Amino acid sequence: MSAILPSGASLYERVRHFVPTIEWPVFAEDIEAILDLKKQRNAVILAHNYQTPEIFHCVADIVGDSLALARKAMSTEADVIVLAGVHFMAETAKLLNPQKTVLIPDLRAGCSLADSITAEDIRLLRQRYPGVPVVTYVNTSAEVKAESDICCTSGNAKAVVESLGVPRVIMLPDEYLAQNIAAQTEVKIIAWKGHCEVHERFTPADIRELRESHPGVIVLAHPECPPDVVAEADFSGSTAAMSDYVQRQKPPRVVLLTECSMSDNVALQHPELEFIRPCNLCPHMKRITLANIREALEQNRHVVTIEPEIAGRARLAVERMLAV
Repeated sequence: MSAILPSGASLYERVRHFVPTIEWPVFAEDIEAILDLKKQRNAVILAHNYQTPEIFHCVADIVGDSLALARKAMSTEADVIVLAGVHFMAETAKLLNPQKTVLIPDLRAGCSLADSITAEDIRLLRQRYPGVPVVTYVNTSAEVKAESDICCTSGNAKAVVESLGVPRVIMLPDEYLAQNIAAQTEVKIIAWKGHCEVHERFTPADIRELRESHPGVIVLAHPECPPDVVAEADFSGSTAAMSDYVQRQKPPRVVLLTECSMSDNVALQHPELEFIRPCNLCPHMKRITLANIREALEQNRHVVTIEPEIAGRARLAVERMLAV
């Protein structure tokens, strides 16, 4: 096989600053096959911002944060949706596209936040705080969404909380996101003690060391980071908001305190900027590969299913979020 397949030359240009020419053949055959399979099956690939560049830039049709993927999933005319992300994202795509086939390439692609709370936990919270509405982060299972009043993402959490017009809400499962939103609103927020295993590892000391080692660096932090990290950063926002900040402000030297591949993907779009990369990998996101995306399309695996009674209630919570 040649270093760059003729039809893949333009694709390689998108990732050449990340993938050495000698390594391209490792990806090129799967990419060619995936592009053909998408045409054969009328399929689209939705890829989260944390996917690796060869997925994000070479085979994905729709990319973005969880809110963007949720919104755009509804407008696709494809028969098959492959979710290059984690399981709760595939469930959300299925909730919004009940008549379509939704595939997740690896069933083990989970989420520490989604695992931190159950439907039973929410029922107990409602007993403890009767009448207080439950705002649930989309990083949760369909069963948890079904017990909630409305969903939110890191990008719209404040707007969702304030849209309810109540003095206090239960916001779960991410404790740090809840605390960071509480600092921005007068609504009292009752939090749950779930954490993201990627973002909880960042510390204020990390930021101070970055500033000392890289003078002038602009620090962007995801709101799943601890509040003292967010306070130390120059800007905090969802992955989409961080990408927009870089596009708008063009900081000559920047660091994104989030999952590693986010920096890789944004850096490829801005080769003129210097990206400092303190790397925290999400092991669940990295379970998605070109090889298992190809296998998902070839073998129709793994099909995402949700019990109809759960799906109906969970879909309502997501649709209420999208209406805000």
